Amino acid sequence: MRLFAPQVSANYGTRVAAALGLSLAALEEREFEDGEHKIRPLDNVRGADIFVLQQLHGEPGHSIHDKLCRLLFLLGALRDAGAARLTAVLPYLAYARKDQRSQPRDPVTHRYLAQLLEAIGVDGVVTLDVHNRAAFQNAFRRPVVHLEARSLFVAHFAARPANWVVVAPDGGAIKRAERFAQALGQRLEREVELAFMHKWRSGGRMGGGEIVGEVAGRPALIFDDLISTGGTLALCAEALRGAGAATVEAAATHGVFTS
Repeated sequence: MRLFAPQVSANYGTRVAAALGLSLAALEEREFEDGEHKIRPLDNVRGADIFVLQQLHGEPGHSIHDKLCRLLFLLGALRDAGAARLTAVLPYLAYARKDQRSQPRDPVTHRYLAQLLEAIGVDGVVTLDVHNRAAFQNAFRRPVVHLEARSLFVAHFAARPANWVVVAPDGGAIKRAERFAQALGQRLEREVELAFMHKWRSGGRMGGGEIVGEVAGRPALIFDDLISTGGTLALCAEALRGAGAATVEAAATHGVFTS
């Protein structure tokens, strides 16, 4: 087994490798004057079981598209070099939120990303708390593994026993929040109630803010897969305060924090 991580994900990759008792496999990366990029493995990978870790969130100096291209080029180079098996480990999967058409002729970008990875020759994909688990599983024709951080959140909040009410910040997050509430309830050996916020989006605008469920006088815990601009989180927190929640906290796996 060999674990590779492009330079932009090397710090995270080093920590993952250390947890596995490994060292990151060596890569050569070069930037050219015209903006093009070269990446190649320095070790012999013929017949090897290869894992490539790349974080696909945008950050200053590294766009999602730049990271995606580097990932695809590295996967292609590894396949050409004779790797027996290629697995892409993508803790944050870009474009996963665009998994269906909401308007005529909309792109289903989540599926297109899957097609790109399959075309370059991956044998499997691993991700963490993807936005829509069913869409992720259906987009790929290769084996996929969906990891969840739920148990870590359960351990954290169970260590602070309170009369929690778990809140889904929109209708699409209800199943995720429900699974978390059930797991937290099992750890606390009592029922943990669920509430959700009604929200709508149209033409880039967001509205709503009505809370469905009993939150007055209780600590509210907003549970979601990611925080991007924080707009949904802020709207939900304001709605919960307006509904009388005693305290408001939030837990999410992916802190993208784009603004």
